[in-house]
Parts: sequence; C-alpha cells; structure tokens
Amino acid sequence: MTGIQDQDTRYFVEIDRHSFKVLRAAFDQKQNLDKGRQNDPQIHRLFLTKGQYGKFVERCAPPMKRIPG
Repeated sequence: MTGIQDQDTRYFVEIDRHSFKVLRAAFDQKQNLDKGRQNDPQIHRLFLTKGQYGKFVERCAPPMKRIPG
C-alpha cells in the first residue's frame, strides 16, 4: 500500500451495483471522500477496517488491479 495512512485514512472497495463486480480496492483520507457519499449512482462504496482491507487485498489482489486512493 502507498500513500498517507493515519487516523484519517478510510479503506474501501467500490462495487458495481448491477454486476456486483469489485471495481477497485483503495484508501484515501476522509477529507477527500465526500463524507462517505458516492457521487456515481452505479457504484456502491463499501468501507472496511484497516484489517479487513488488508486481508481482502492479500487474498484478492492477484486477480484484480490494486489502485491506491
């Protein structure tokens, strides 16, 4: 993982609402995430804890692209 990770970091996966495919797993500072709202109605952003995110990326990263923040 790259980028700033501190107490304001939020980890998430973005899922296509129609196909249920994971589009990306990423993290960003909470100030940059529009208070958790997702602007694209076709995508659902699911927030995870740092531990859940780490396990998800560890198990699922090879078949998908890792895109930080």
